[in-house]
Amino acid sequence: MTDTSTRRETTTAVQRRTLAVLSAAQIVGGVGIAIGLALSSVVVDQLSGSTVISGLAGTATVLGAALLALPTAKASGRGGRRGGLAVAYTAALAGCVVSVLAITIASWPLLLAGLVLVGGGSAGNLAARYSATDLSPKGHAARHLSLVVWMATIGSVAGPNLAKPTDQMGVSAGLAPNAGPFAFSALAFGLALLIVVLGLRPDPLKLARSLAGRSTTDTGGKSRTLRDAWAVLRTTPMARRALVMIAVSHTAMVSVMSMTPVHLHHNGSSLEIIGMVISLHIAGMYVLSPVVGWLADKAGRVPVLVLGMALLLVSAVLAGTAGHRVWQVTVALVILGVGWSCGLVAGSALVSESVPIERRPAVQGLSDLLMNVCGASGTVIAGAIVGALSFGVLGLVVGVMVTAAGVWLAATGLRAGPLTSRRSSG
Repeated sequence: MTDTSTRRETTTAVQRRTLAVLSAAQIVGGVGIAIGLALSSVVVDQLSGSTVISGLAGTATVLGAALLALPTAKASGRGGRRGGLAVAYTAALAGCVVSVLAITIASWPLLLAGLVLVGGGSAGNLAARYSATDLSPKGHAARHLSLVVWMATIGSVAGPNLAKPTDQMGVSAGLAPNAGPFAFSALAFGLALLIVVLGLRPDPLKLARSLAGRSTTDTGGKSRTLRDAWAVLRTTPMARRALVMIAVSHTAMVSVMSMTPVHLHHNGSSLEIIGMVISLHIAGMYVLSPVVGWLADKAGRVPVLVLGMALLLVSAVLAGTAGHRVWQVTVALVILGVGWSCGLVAGSALVSESVPIERRPAVQGLSDLLMNVCGASGTVIAGAIVGALSFGVLGLVVGVMVTAAGVWLAATGLRAGPLTSRRSSG
């Protein structure tokens, strides 16, 4: 057996282990995130006595995910994926501890501060998808990435259902009401941290750099994450396109999804109906991600990104014209989730494959930063549009945005040639 074939078999075995470790961390971390999302706005509302302030709970976690994207990327660039994910999950664990303290002393400002740190859980789970591509063989990056994304389904479904029993357990253990779920989230993030630190050995990014003949660490000294990312993007058109499409997909999804409960409530739908619609939307986001990954590997990244924009357009039209028809809103939200999955999976794979391996963490961190900032901004803008005009106008605005993005990508990305969107520069 040749050295090349031996090295290939060794890399394949490490990649299988890496995917298993990342999937386990994604499930456990997803549980921690989902419990916090299910309860945070309610607790802030109770502590502050203000519905307006309660809306800041979601903003705090999204802001935290954005703020922690670059430190996670910087740690990955210097010490490998293990170090980057450890930063994110440690921040989330600390945020849960702060949240428990805030609830104990009934301080909603401290709780919001804790929720910013809890956003590190989202930053870690987002970074995990990129970690899955470091050792992927050519033509498999999107499938490996989508597998890790799909694992988020388990945490998203299980997490909210654990809020009530963990609250009861917390009260029985002497914690303040509503503090138990955050204590359980702390345990979940602590377990995710252990899984990553103990399981990601060898580190996939370090091994990939070593196989490519590059330094296994970023020896640039001072933090240059943003500067390095912009420098790479200036000379890598496909990476720029991928970042734009990820940001557009996430903005469209969050904008419509965040205002759908309000639209349904104003039209007389019960909380049970609203919950069912959002649950089906989440299923659309994650359940089909392996299919999306397979399609992105077979057909190419750019065609799947264009497909994603088309699905988001169909969703925007259906949602904007649904009126009182709950079934139409439900179909729109499921399609919205699938369109988002196309943008995230194909766009993330294209980002990873378009930039040199020594600069991947920097560009990937910038991608997650932009994605979360756009998501938070989209929520605010969507609320203003629906408040001043209507849900239908929001559908129109989102439809115009995704159409423009899809046409631009089709005109520029497909012209670059099919190999450009599949080539790995690592």
